[in-house]
Amino acid sequence: MAALMYNVSRGFVIFGEYSLLLKGHKHQILVNSRRYVRALRRRPVAVLYPDGEREKLIKSNEAAYKMNEKLFTQKDKHREKVSEKAGNKKWSGHVSECADESPNIKDKLGGLRFEKAPPGDNRLAKVASVARSRAFREKEGKVLLEGRRLICDALSAGASPQTLFFSAVERLQELPLDKLQQAKLIKVRYEDMKMWSDLVTPQGVIAVFSKPDASRLTFPKDARYQSVPLFLLCDNIRDAGNLGTILRCAAAAGCDRVLLTKGCVDAWEPKVLRAAMGAHFRLPVFPNLDWDEISKHLPKDVVVHVADNSVSFIKAPVPGQRENGSSDEYSDSDSDEESDDELSLPCLKSQVYYGSWAQRNTALVIGGETHGLSLEARRLAEETEGKRLFVPMAPGVESLNSAMAASVLLFEGRRQLLQLLDKRRRRTRSKII
Repeated sequence: MAALMYNVSRGFVIFGEYSLLLKGHKHQILVNSRRYVRALRRRPVAVLYPDGEREKLIKSNEAAYKMNEKLFTQKDKHREKVSEKAGNKKWSGHVSECADESPNIKDKLGGLRFEKAPPGDNRLAKVASVARSRAFREKEGKVLLEGRRLICDALSAGASPQTLFFSAVERLQELPLDKLQQAKLIKVRYEDMKMWSDLVTPQGVIAVFSKPDASRLTFPKDARYQSVPLFLLCDNIRDAGNLGTILRCAAAAGCDRVLLTKGCVDAWEPKVLRAAMGAHFRLPVFPNLDWDEISKHLPKDVVVHVADNSVSFIKAPVPGQRENGSSDEYSDSDSDEESDDELSLPCLKSQVYYGSWAQRNTALVIGGETHGLSLEARRLAEETEGKRLFVPMAPGVESLNSAMAASVLLFEGRRQLLQLLDKRRRRTRSKII
C-alpha cells in the first residue's frame, strides 16, 4: 500500500520492508524507513488511498478544540480554588500566608503564623515615623525597639510586644518564639525596613512594645545579685547619646536604680536606646520624675553627692582646692555684688572623687553639660550632708563629658562599696570564729 502526501512534488513514498526511495537528486538515496514513519505518526492533514478514498482525520480540529477546552476548564477551576483558599486567609489574629513558600515553615517557627505585607503597605512607615515622637510615646504608651539583642532583652524582662516587623524568617527564628504568641507578626521587604530604620545596616527586626514599667519588669537575677547600694540621679541630661551611655555605665557598675528628672531627654528615645545597649532592661529606670517623687525612690538613710564642673552656682570657697590640682573655677567669685538668689544657694564641700564618700546607701547626681545641676539637686545634697565630687584634670582642659564623669564616679563608688561590704563580712566571720 502506498500513501501520498500533499506538497511533496519531488518524490514518492513507497512503503517497503527495508527502505524508502527518494528521487529528485543526482544520486538515489536510500533512507531508513523507520525514521520516516515516525514523521508520519504526527497528525497528517489527510491520507489518500490508491482507489481515491479519503480517510477521516485522526484527530479533527473539533476534537482537539474540545480537548483543549476541557484542559483549560480544569486549570481554571484549580486556579479558582487556590485563589478562594488564599482569599479566606485574610489576616485575623495569626494567619500564615507563607505556607506555600515552605512546607516546614510552621515547624521552624513553632506554630507561629505571620502576615506578609502586600506591596504599598505603609504600616511600618507609620509606626517608624510616629514612634520617634516623644508626644506619641507618652500619649499612646508605645516604644519602638530595633535589633535582635534589644528585642531579646525586652522579652526576657517581661515587656509586652504588640507588633513585630521582620524581613526574613531566619531573623524571626533568632528571637524567643514562645514569647511572641500574642504579637502581630508582619513580614516586610528588607528595602522597606532599610528605608525606615535608624541603622546604617538594619538587622531585619523592628518591634513595637507597650511602654515598659520599671516596677513590673523582671531583671536578670545575676545582675541584681551583683548590684550595690548605689543610686544614680540624672539631672538635666539633654543629650540622647550621653544619657544612653550613662545608663549603660550604671548597669555595668551595678547600680540599684536610675532616676531621671523631667529636664532629661526621654529615656525611650531611639538614640538613647541604641547607646544604652539594653540597660533599660537590666536595672530599673524611672523617667520623668519630679523632685518630690525622687525621695520616694531613695532609702531614708541615703547620702546624696553631686558631680558637676559648671561654676555658675559655685560661690563658696573650697578649702584645699589648689592642692587637689583643680582649676580656678572652684574659687570665690571676683564680683563684690551678689544677688539674694546667689546667697541662698547651698554651700557644698568639695572632695576629690577617689576620697572616701561611698560608705553606706549612696546616691550620685550627674548634671548636664549645658545647664548643670539644678537648685533642687544641690539642696537635696545639702540636706543629706553630701559633698561635691570632682575629677582632677590636666591644665587647659575645661571639663569632662557628663557620661565620662559618670563612669569614673560610678565605678569608684562601686569599688568603695564593695570594699566596705568585704570588711563587714570579715568582721562577721571573725565574730563567729
